[in-house]
Amino acid sequence: MPGVWNPFRGCHRFSEGCLHCYIHKGDSKRGIDTNLIVKTKDFYKPLEYFKNGNPKLSGLVYMCFSTDFFIEEADIWRDEIWKMIKKRSDCEFLFLTKRIERFYECIPSDWGMGYPNVTISVTIENQNNADKRLSFFKDLPVAKKLISAQPLLEPINIEAYLDCIDLVVVGGESDTFGRPMDYSWVLDIKKQCEKKDVSFTFRQCATNFIKDGITYKIPTRLLTKQARLANIDYNSKKEDEL
Repeated sequence: MPGVWNPFRGCHRFSEGCLHCYIHKGDSKRGIDTNLIVKTKDFYKPLEYFKNGNPKLSGLVYMCFSTDFFIEEADIWRDEIWKMIKKRSDCEFLFLTKRIERFYECIPSDWGMGYPNVTISVTIENQNNADKRLSFFKDLPVAKKLISAQPLLEPINIEAYLDCIDLVVVGGESDTFGRPMDYSWVLDIKKQCEKKDVSFTFRQCATNFIKDGITYKIPTRLLTKQARLANIDYNSKKEDEL
């Protein structure tokens, strides 16, 4: 199981994909103001150990999944976070961002061609944001690059940006009033990935899911299960050769 590290939390809605953000919905139920960006008790988690001497984090670490690592309010903490990431070179840290245009403002001075233990995933939801974010992302010095098309809101063409991408993840919107996702959009992105030999994962269906012209209402608890049952994931041949 991957580890989880949220050194800070809180976020602001940034683009079309944020309309039904699960973080904002969950915080609202608990009476928490998501727009407040605050450090958490887990800020120093990569440097902490259990009583038996084992580190609290190891292997793959999902970080900042309740915020955006490049959000402006976190600029005051990010240098310290980078130092912990560099020190824990035995872990692979993965984060998502919609604010990839802030990349050069947010990386450490010794970044070079990228920290080898950092994976960056850029989130897109429609063609406009795919073109805007990925045209910038494709040329950045990052050791491992992912694209997260979640929630996918329309058919998109990303083939031109796939040359340096390791994985594309696709998923729909999870909300009773969520915008629909058509299965044909998912299959089309898979074809683009196969053409470029880029790994592809169908992460979850949308609550309002269209297949063969019929709209299905899928319970939240079944969204990932139904995506797995589709059995359409693709593993790059490059990975098989390693």
